[in-house]
Amino acid sequence: LRVNMKKTSGVKDLVIILCLVFFLVGFGCLMVYSASFYSAQFNYGNKYFFLLKQLLGVGMGIGTLCLFYFIDYHLLSKLKWWIVGASIVLLALVFVPGLGMESYGAKRWVSILGFSIQPSEIAKFAIVIFSASYMSEHHDDMKTFKGLLPVLCVGGVMCLLIMLEPSMSVTMCICFVCLFMLIIGGMSKKHTLMFSVPAGACVPLLIILEPYRLKRLLAFIDPWASPQGEGFQLIQSLYSLGSGGWFGRGIFASRQKCLFLPFAESDFILSIIGEEVGFVGTTLLLGVFLWLVIKLIKIALNAPDRFGALLSAGISFIIGVQTLLNVAVVTGSIPPTGLPLPFISSGGTSVMMFMAGIGMCLNVARQSRRR
Repeated sequence: LRVNMKKTSGVKDLVIILCLVFFLVGFGCLMVYSASFYSAQFNYGNKYFFLLKQLLGVGMGIGTLCLFYFIDYHLLSKLKWWIVGASIVLLALVFVPGLGMESYGAKRWVSILGFSIQPSEIAKFAIVIFSASYMSEHHDDMKTFKGLLPVLCVGGVMCLLIMLEPSMSVTMCICFVCLFMLIIGGMSKKHTLMFSVPAGACVPLLIILEPYRLKRLLAFIDPWASPQGEGFQLIQSLYSLGSGGWFGRGIFASRQKCLFLPFAESDFILSIIGEEVGFVGTTLLLGVFLWLVIKLIKIALNAPDRFGALLSAGISFIIGVQTLLNVAVVTGSIPPTGLPLPFISSGGTSVMMFMAGIGMCLNVARQSRRR
């Protein structure tokens, strides 16, 4: 009876997770269209330009979700070096002329057969797979510096390549993921401090080395000092959120998306959501993210082995921390970064990889029920 009750509970959790994910991607498609149809018509002559790209990403995401749900997640452990190698190669291809695509001074995309791929989105999940596999196989060595080196080296190479694009935000995200994986994998407190303090000290140095980062920091401190320059985007974001009030202007009724707020369909889509559905609607949306993360953590706690637990925990951390960082950016709580809102922001690679991550977690849950 107890086993049957656990199986029933597991099926219920699976259904809830799928409902939450499909709600997020469905709502994301709606908001991508709402936030982009004016700019898409103005710039491309097709108001469905960003919506069609998002629907393609969602379609590929559904395919990857199903693929990783039915394929034994232990296969990922066996292929960890291939996955990491492919991810690093993709990160390096952005610097190859003819393959790398540059936008706003950053090379973050690779064009393959007419499709653009953002390798940094793949790298976030590749480092989780590699770390989870390596630490589950060498759990007894994680208290030693030698045992930590492979994860640190792989994470360091990825961070270096992403930093050269440049993309400070994704670099920080990879660093957070690596640190989180090492902590839950058994890293000692001494080593945690040893790596955390220097990493934190490097942040001001990286900001000083790049003039545009320093300008962003100054704009974050006082956006009104440069209302037509670096502070413009944050000011427009705050206008958007503030004008939404408690219940919003209504779907499709945003004003800031009319070429006032840059990247309204991607990094700052939450600002448009706040304007159209208000504080109440935005809070409910963040509640859906919280519910999803809690369900994924539950999968990690009930995983049949250490690899499954670390894998699910790492994926839940990526979703949680990236959501928090995106919220912090659009509300002016931290300097502007280029991290999308999971499942919602425009970006086919991002949506596809997050849905692939969900498929991995559901595979762990499926094998937990069998055992």
